Amino acid sequence: MANNRNSNQLATPQARAALDQLKFEVAQELGIQFSRDGYHGDMLTKDTGRIGGNITRRLVQMAEQQLAGQTARF
Repeated sequence: MANNRNSNQLATPQARAALDQLKFEVAQELGIQFSRDGYHGDMLTKDTGRIGGNITRRLVQMAEQQLAGQTARF
């Protein structure tokens, strides 16, 4: 595996596996070849942006669904 130089820290470190799985699912749905060996230096910036944008879109949808299912406690 390649070294992870990402300085972003997850609020919940246990979420890394779920986020990685989501990344692979999104790439597959978009028809983007995604290397599972950890090296992504040959990916196009356009493709990584599409993957990241779709991940963000899904995470926002998930949060909205969770909020919609909860009652307001103000």
